[in-house]
Amino acid sequence: MSMLTRTRGATADDLAPARGPRESILSRGAALIVMGVFTLYFLVPIWWLFIASTKDRGDLLTTNALWFSDWNFFANVGDLLAYNDGIYVRWLVNSLGYAGLGALLATIVAGMCGYALAKYRFRGREVYFNVVLGGVLVPATALALPLFLLFSQVNLTNTFWAVLLPSIVSPFGVYLSRIYASASVPDELIEAGRIDGAGEVRTFFTVSVRLMMPALITVFLFQFVSIWNNFFLPLIMLRSQELFPVTYGLYSWNTQLNQIPELRTYVLVGSFLSIVPLIVAFLLLQRFWRTGLGTGSVK
Repeated sequence: MSMLTRTRGATADDLAPARGPRESILSRGAALIVMGVFTLYFLVPIWWLFIASTKDRGDLLTTNALWFSDWNFFANVGDLLAYNDGIYVRWLVNSLGYAGLGALLATIVAGMCGYALAKYRFRGREVYFNVVLGGVLVPATALALPLFLLFSQVNLTNTFWAVLLPSIVSPFGVYLSRIYASASVPDELIEAGRIDGAGEVRTFFTVSVRLMMPALITVFLFQFVSIWNNFFLPLIMLRSQELFPVTYGLYSWNTQLNQIPELRTYVLVGSFLSIVPLIVAFLLLQRFWRTGLGTGSVK
């Protein structure tokens, strides 16, 4: 009877389910301001680079840096592609070869290594995995000089392989592949493949790869961007201009601006064009990338 009396005397607010903390308008506004500032921080340099690519050399320093003047974008692109017998196109092709092939091979190797560490039991497995984790912490610049000494011993410096071979090693890719494989590939599915007579390699490429695809796409995207932006390794490995990636090629032009002033426009236009493949790759793969990161973090 006393409980009934207390219930009748309770107000609507007392009977309503408990709600979480209210979101402050001030905190929302502060978050929007911070996100807006960082968005401008990342987008303004790209916008400036695009604007600079549309101007001729005389307008670069005499007009508004963030707004259009005379539209010369296509003329600048044509001059860039024709300069020095089209060496810029060669640099783009080299970068696509280094980054595309290197990222593909790195993804396959990392996927197989991570899968093996996750699904097979063998002596020293955790030791190998700890070594891989240690490799994640080593900066790439610290390995550039030892790699140069090793490649010079086998006469592979100043070759396509000098940049490609180091690019197919991805400790982070091995780590991510192991974590994702252990969570997404059931042991029962592997056993069923063995019972059906499928070999280990066939099981991996026909069954496990499909389940690991989000993680593999993530590894590919990370490695592609890393190789594309790699500068220090080509700097110490390559001497022939025909082998330069686009990043190192533009740097070599930038060092000649005092002697050849017209290269300034080519460097700006070439820099803008060099980020287009990265934007395209991100836009095409972002849904797999987000799915891979989200699933991996939840599992």
